[in-house]
Amino acid sequence: MFYKIGNSWDELLKEEFEKDYFKKLEEFIKKEYTTKVVYPKYNEIFNALRYTPYEKIKVVILGQDPYHGIGEAHGLSFSVPEGIKKPPSLINIFKELNSDLGIKIHENGTLISWAKEGVLLLNAILTVRRDEPLSHKDCGWEIFTDEIIKIINKKKEPVVFILWGSFARSKKALITNTHHLILE
Repeated sequence: MFYKIGNSWDELLKEEFEKDYFKKLEEFIKKEYTTKVVYPKYNEIFNALRYTPYEKIKVVILGQDPYHGIGEAHGLSFSVPEGIKKPPSLINIFKELNSDLGIKIHENGTLISWAKEGVLLLNAILTVRRDEPLSHKDCGWEIFTDEIIKIINKKKEPVVFILWGSFARSKKALITNTHHLILE
């Protein structure tokens, strides 16, 4: 059982974990981690959900798949662990925040503090082979993360969905609740 999250997501996703596609995904992932170099670390796959329980979500930033370089991915979209060089996409995010809102650019690239404050940093695909972007596309993650988006869409409290890039924008149709805000 590789999907113990440890908060409200366990109950919300309980039925999803029992579906055939997810069982196949779990087998695929276990095999990948034993035969390939895969990111993030096995115990960090669900970090986005661990750091941001359902009831705390205020913002969802949707990415495509994890960074595929050594040590970059740690289960939060666009974030890297402390001590890892910031990838260009994260540098651009910080530059935009600085120019638009005057927010100081972070020294490091970890966004754990954002996640703990209610920013769900979710990739549509939660794992990737080293140096092979989109290598886990169509293995089942998209079905799973689409379900997460649908669950968040049901929230009574307004949520801001930030959809950067064409892949993220393709998920817009899943956000049907009119009190949510979508930024592209």
